Amino acid sequence: MTLTPVKTLLSFLLSASALAAAQRPNIVFIICDDLGYGDVHCLAPKTSKIPTPCADRLASEGMTFTDAHSGSSVCSPTRYGIMTGRYSWRTRLQKGVVTGYAPSLIAEDRPTVASFLKSNGYHTAAIGKWHLDFQYLNPETGKAYRQKDHKTPPIGAKIPDGPVHRGFDYYHGFHHARNMEAVIENGQVIEHDEVINMLPRLTRKAAEYIESRRDKKEPFFLYLPLGSPHTPIVPSPEWEGKSGLGKYGDFVMQTDAVVGAVSDALEKIGATENTLVIFTSDNGCSKAANIEGLIEQGHHPSAHLRGSKADIWDGGHRIPFIARWPGQIDAGSTSTQLICLVDFFGTAADILKKPLPKSGAEDTVSFLPALHGKTILSTRNGVIHHSYSGHFAYRHDKWKLNLALGSGGWSSPNEKQVPAGSPKAQLYDMDTDPGETTNLYNSSPEIVSKLLKLLGNDVYRGRSTSGTPSTNDLSDESIQLWKSKTPRSKPQTKEKRPRKKAV
Repeated sequence: MTLTPVKTLLSFLLSASALAAAQRPNIVFIICDDLGYGDVHCLAPKTSKIPTPCADRLASEGMTFTDAHSGSSVCSPTRYGIMTGRYSWRTRLQKGVVTGYAPSLIAEDRPTVASFLKSNGYHTAAIGKWHLDFQYLNPETGKAYRQKDHKTPPIGAKIPDGPVHRGFDYYHGFHHARNMEAVIENGQVIEHDEVINMLPRLTRKAAEYIESRRDKKEPFFLYLPLGSPHTPIVPSPEWEGKSGLGKYGDFVMQTDAVVGAVSDALEKIGATENTLVIFTSDNGCSKAANIEGLIEQGHHPSAHLRGSKADIWDGGHRIPFIARWPGQIDAGSTSTQLICLVDFFGTAADILKKPLPKSGAEDTVSFLPALHGKTILSTRNGVIHHSYSGHFAYRHDKWKLNLALGSGGWSSPNEKQVPAGSPKAQLYDMDTDPGETTNLYNSSPEIVSKLLKLLGNDVYRGRSTSGTPSTNDLSDESIQLWKSKTPRSKPQTKEKRPRKKAV
C-alpha cells in the first residue's frame, strides 16, 4: 500500500509522538511502609495468605523484581536514598531514624530526583510520609517549635525546609507516624485529623492529583510514600475483617487498594500507556505486626527470607518491587537482577537520556536496561546494606557479607545474644542459601577479604559509582564499618522488641 503525503506525515507525527512519550513518561512511585516481601501474594503464593489483588494485577501487567532492596532496613535512610541517589549513612544519620523538629536531612544544595525531574519539564508532587526531618516555625515569630513542647505540631506552623523546598511543586501529607495527626500541605500544617483517616486521605489526594493532570502538556512525577501498613495499624471500618488475619492483614489489603485507585485514576485520564508505575516498600515487615502470630496462621511476611524490619538479614531490606510501563516492559515478566532503591534517581535520568547532576547521586545505577529485559550496566561493584543499629553488609554477585554477629537489628539473635566463640561476621552464598542459614565466614577468608576491600572503598571514597570525586558528610572515623563487640559468654535470650520508639 502506498501512503499519500498526508498519511505519511500523520504516520510520522504519530511515531514521533510515541517516541517522545516513551522518553518522557509520567512516573508514579508508590512506596509502602513496612510491607514485607512475603506480604504480596504474587511474590510468595505458597506462604502469603493476605489477598493483594491490585499489586498482583500490576505484576501481571509489568515486571516483578525478586532481588530488589531498600537502602536500609528502616524508614528514614531508605527515603533519603530514593530522593538523593545516595546512601544515608554518608550523612549524620548513622543509625535509626529521624524524628522531625530538626533541619532537613537533605542539604539545601543537594539535587533530588524531584528537582532533577522538575528541571527537565516535569510537574512534581509528593503525597504521604516524608520522614526526612524539617522544622516547624511559629508563624508569628518565625521561631522554631521544640518537640518537647509540642507532641503534635500546631496548626499554622510554617515549614521552611520540607518537600516543596526540595524539588516538589506540591505536597500533602505528614512527617512520620508519631506526628500523623498533623496534616501538612505544601509548607504549612493545615489541620489535625485522626490517624485512621490518613490512608483514605492519601488515596483520595493521589487520585485527585492524577486527575488534575488531565490534558496537561508537561509530564508528572507523583511520589506516593504511604504510611501503611506501619503502626498505628488502623484499617478503616469497611476493611476490618477482610483478610481473616487480623488488623494487620486488613491494613495490608487497604494499602494494596491504593494501587488500584492509582491505576483507575490513570485510566480515567487516559494516561495508563504513558506512565511508569513502581510499587515497592521501604523495608521489611515490622515485629509490631505480630509476625509470630501471622506465621501461626500460615502467613510469612518475609517469605523464605531470614529476619524482618531493622535487621541486616535480607528479611529486613529485600522488598517487593513491581514496575509497569505498557509498551516498554513485557507483561508478566520477572527480573532476578540485583537493584536498590537508591537506583531510582539513575533510572529516571536514563529514561530522559540526561546526565546525572555532577555533584550528587553518588550511589545510583540505572535499572532501565532490566525493565527492557537487558543486563544492567553498572560501575558499582556491589550494593551496601545497612541495619537499624548501623551494621553494614555488602552484596557482590552471589555473595553477601554481614558485618554483624547476629541480626544487627531486632530479631534474635541480636548482637547481645550471640554465643561466645561465634564468628565475628557472616558470609552467605545467596544463590544456594537465600535464607542465610549457613555461615561461611571462617571457611572462605579470601572472599571475605575481597568483599571487605570493596566495601571499604565504596564507603570511604564518598561514592560507590564512577564519577566526580565526592566526600561523605562525616569524617572517616565517624563511619565505623565494624560495630559489634565480642559476644558475651552467657548470651541473653530475651528478644528485643520495638516498643518505645516508632520507626
